[in-house]
Amino acid sequence: MKKSVKFSPEVRERSVRMVLEHQGEYESQWAAICSIAAKVGCTHETLRRWVREHETDSGARPGPTTAEQERIKALEREVREPRQANEILRKASAYFAQAELDRPFKR
Repeated sequence: MKKSVKFSPEVRERSVRMVLEHQGEYESQWAAICSIAAKVGCTHETLRRWVREHETDSGARPGPTTAEQERIKALEREVREPRQANEILRKASAYFAQAELDRPFKR
């Protein structure tokens, strides 16, 4: 089983800054990421995601920023709750309507 290691925001920021400052010394950004990830103690993919997130948040790369993604998740959560409540009410309504139809007719 893999153990998830949480890196502090300071380590993340420093690692990303190192990649951005030293990528000119390598043949590609990926080479810089591989080298620095080994020094920091994280995986290449983790550092690559941090760099992409920084680029998106700073406007250098298109896409929703971290704040926008969090807002979207919150809105989706808000929408999901009423939908679930509506589904429960719809099923309950159908159940009670069926029970009403099954009851013998009173004269």
